[in-house]
Amino acid sequence: MTIKSSQTLVSEALKEIKTISPEKALELSNDNKCNLIDIREEIELQNNGKIENSIHVPRGLLEFSISPESIDLNKEIVLFCAAGGRSALAAKSLKEMGYDKVSHIDGGFGLMKQKGFKIV
Repeated sequence: MTIKSSQTLVSEALKEIKTISPEKALELSNDNKCNLIDIREEIELQNNGKIENSIHVPRGLLEFSISPESIDLNKEIVLFCAAGGRSALAAKSLKEMGYDKVSHIDGGFGLMKQKGFKIV
């Protein structure tokens, strides 16, 4: 049996999913063309703030909380976490569930703050 590390899982996911820059995500968000989903844990939001106009769905609940009724399927589903690892795995999982307009933000919340996203 081969045990894969989390780094290996993320590396494999990155080969299968769409990765976008924080700048591209900000453009999509400003143009109202995406469902911007923050998958960080509640404590991370309390400690570091929340991105304006994002929807919070903790990573552990994502597959149970996302449904065609809860988001606009005509818009890109853009996921982010603190740095990009969890969101890559989450994007892969949503692709496996059948969602096709899915991407994750390279660099996550940390880079998004630097690139002009408003923190509330």
